[in-house]
Amino acid sequence: MTPEELSTAISACLRDAVAEGQISVDVPDSVRVERPKSREHGDWATNIALQLGKKASMNPRDFAQILATRLADAAGVAKVEIAGPGFLNITLEAGAAGELAKTIVEAGASFGTNDALAGHVINMEFVSANPTGPLHIGHTRWAALGDSIARVLKASGASVTSEYYINDAGNQMNIFALSVYNRLHGLPVPEGGYPGGYVQDLADTVARNHPDIRNLTQEAALPIVRQAAYIAQMADIKDTLDDFGVKFDVFFSEQALHAGGAVEDAVARLREQGHIDDTDGAVWLRTTDFGDDKDRVLIRANGEPTYFAADAAYYLSKKDRGFSEKIYLLGADHHGYVNRLKAIAACAGDDKDKNIEVLIGQLISVNGARLSKRAGNIIELRDLINWLGADALRYSLGRYPADSPMTIDPEQLKKNTNDNPVFYVQYAHARSCAASRNALEKGVTRASFDASLLTHETENDLLAALGQFPSVVAQAATFREPHRVARHIEALAGAYHSWYAACRVTPIGDEPIEAIHGTRLWLNDATTQVLANGLDLLGVSAPEKM
Repeated sequence: MTPEELSTAISACLRDAVAEGQISVDVPDSVRVERPKSREHGDWATNIALQLGKKASMNPRDFAQILATRLADAAGVAKVEIAGPGFLNITLEAGAAGELAKTIVEAGASFGTNDALAGHVINMEFVSANPTGPLHIGHTRWAALGDSIARVLKASGASVTSEYYINDAGNQMNIFALSVYNRLHGLPVPEGGYPGGYVQDLADTVARNHPDIRNLTQEAALPIVRQAAYIAQMADIKDTLDDFGVKFDVFFSEQALHAGGAVEDAVARLREQGHIDDTDGAVWLRTTDFGDDKDRVLIRANGEPTYFAADAAYYLSKKDRGFSEKIYLLGADHHGYVNRLKAIAACAGDDKDKNIEVLIGQLISVNGARLSKRAGNIIELRDLINWLGADALRYSLGRYPADSPMTIDPEQLKKNTNDNPVFYVQYAHARSCAASRNALEKGVTRASFDASLLTHETENDLLAALGQFPSVVAQAATFREPHRVARHIEALAGAYHSWYAACRVTPIGDEPIEAIHGTRLWLNDATTQVLANGLDLLGVSAPEKM
């Protein structure tokens, strides 16, 4: 019996009690169950009687007694005890608890998926680095966390589109093109241009693909240089993201907004909503009506749209594409964007508390990281991957909340010891794979399964950790906190290591193979599966050998 199944059983008992007139209360969609602090208090506990007792105009202990009497008769429940002012401590039958091992193995990669966010249609934008240079350490955290958040959202039933907004419009792209053009001709980069060595690499690429480019006038060459360098730089960005295990469903071009008239259309639509002012020749959006610190210019007096106008058009594009929820993942230096983005949503007729969510991530640092030889003044993500490995980097970034500043210790990440969290979890997975291989070599198979045999204390702890996984995934999705998954699989790895030391999957020497061995193989393989599922949600591999 999983915690979710127990929660369902409790809800059913509540509904039956309401139907028979024993209590009068609105039954919640789900009932939270959790592990008690002491195993002496049972396998699971709930405070639902405390939550609903007063609403039912009853003493919580009396409410608990009605529920306990009904729940004690539920399949798989051994006993229910009332503690304190109305807590329910629930002990499962050994067979019901152990049955979880078989459930997990049969579910495979789908175990942990849930429907907590079923029906949610979400667009999630993250990274969105300018296509004027390589990805660097400033993009690293959101690349890892954004991808993991998307994964837990999908695992919890949401329909998610991960999107990269390409800032390929505006003067920055003109400066970028001129920087590459100057390198083509052996000239220094222009003032305010891009000086990195990668610009010379881009110039060389442009020259290879357009052999006659140096023979053209600057006016004729710059559009070609701009497009060719942009394509080459975006290819580099996509390759780096691929090496980091980050996949985007959509790469959305800002330039396409302007070329397709979406910016002008957005201004017209916002005017229809009644939030536009025309002052001093400029077009303003009254964002102060919805909590922004000042109104924002959409169209300058000279007729040029602002970057904010593109932001508004981009938000409306997401809305038009059917995304009821839009999540933006921004760095700490973009904190001022929160209110203005929410104001755009409100001006567009959306609920700024429901239809848009802006997550701000704090900066990270990596001890000993060196500036890129290629880019000169930045620490490249590609260099970090080559130095530390994508797994170590992604796991270390995934195990902390986004709003906490963090410093990565490379020496720790390189250790093959339990002090290194990613090694600790990956080793547990590899160890469980080895245990399964050894068992099969000794003739132990999953042909037999008797859940009632899984009674050792470490087996109870391991089963409990396995059973909590779906609810942890649901919480990680609901709160946009994939670090909950990381911390849980670390606890699961610890429970597995303790069980591995105390309980044998294979018999010793000439001892006969018994039902307990096959049953424990199921438990071992269930652990393998959940560790793999958890690592996958973090974008980290699950090695079978280490």
